[in-house]
Amino acid sequence: MSEVLLEVKNLKKYFNTPNGMLHAVDDVSFAIEKGKTLGIVGESGCGKSTTGRVILRLLEATEGEILYNGENIRELGKEEMRALRKEMQIIFQDPFSSLDPRMTVSEIIEEPIKLNKLIPDKGKRFERVLELMDLVGLSRRLINTYPHELDGGRRQRIGIARALALNTKFIVCDEPVSALDVSIQAQILNLMDELQEKLGLTYIFITHDLSVVNHFSDDIAVMYLGKLIEKAPAEKLFEKPIHPYTQALLSAIPRPSLDRKMEKIILKGEITSPINPEPVCRFANRCNFAENICRTREPELEEVAPGHFVACHLFKE
Repeated sequence: MSEVLLEVKNLKKYFNTPNGMLHAVDDVSFAIEKGKTLGIVGESGCGKSTTGRVILRLLEATEGEILYNGENIRELGKEEMRALRKEMQIIFQDPFSSLDPRMTVSEIIEEPIKLNKLIPDKGKRFERVLELMDLVGLSRRLINTYPHELDGGRRQRIGIARALALNTKFIVCDEPVSALDVSIQAQILNLMDELQEKLGLTYIFITHDLSVVNHFSDDIAVMYLGKLIEKAPAEKLFEKPIHPYTQALLSAIPRPSLDRKMEKIILKGEITSPINPEPVCRFANRCNFAENICRTREPELEEVAPGHFVACHLFKE
């Protein structure tokens, strides 16, 4: 059995608003094995990006445990967390806004190495920058160029190189290809796949694109309004989605086949407010199968098949 690198237990992140407490991430639990990829999907506002940022402690959790190699990193002090950040990095959605426009490619990649005093010698640091550029497929002739002179794919390669500059083992990929052209998306995804195999990286891959996450992830977690509602191995989830929301998401994927047409599930009804939500099923207002129990009691995430978890009162094995 593979070793678990990251385990999240009952993770919560609430934001105080003038109208009440916004439940951005609400009682989320999962685990990721070393060298694997967990895809987190859901529509905008479901809490998937917030989950990634809370795990890295870019945002502080309201409640819950974040166990990295068995250690609860929520209990670490500032200096201990700074040391751990060498292993935990993030790749942002927009490669342009995540890069300093006043710095060259070499300066951007070199910056984390300098800040963490990993390689004191300037010449050796330069060699390391060149190694990283080769690793992510960036031509060495671009070393003194600025981000605005490059296309989106090359900018995202800079972001990946920067994330790998330290002793990186775990990376949160926050919609890393959604701002790129389709052909460039494939190149970046293939690069990330190669890097994972070569360096033994562990990913959380956050996206709203199910067709992408299916090919890139080992397991997929589906979120809805801050709650984890279904989690399963990628193949199982696509073969037999159980939660009505997951079924609706999968039905919306464009399919190139002219022979096989999957009927689209149209979601109707009003989205439940994430501010001070009642302890009921948050999807009930939009669900075609909702019954009284769905509007009176909140479903718990239960294992309905080996490795397949779902939070729904009406699931059928």
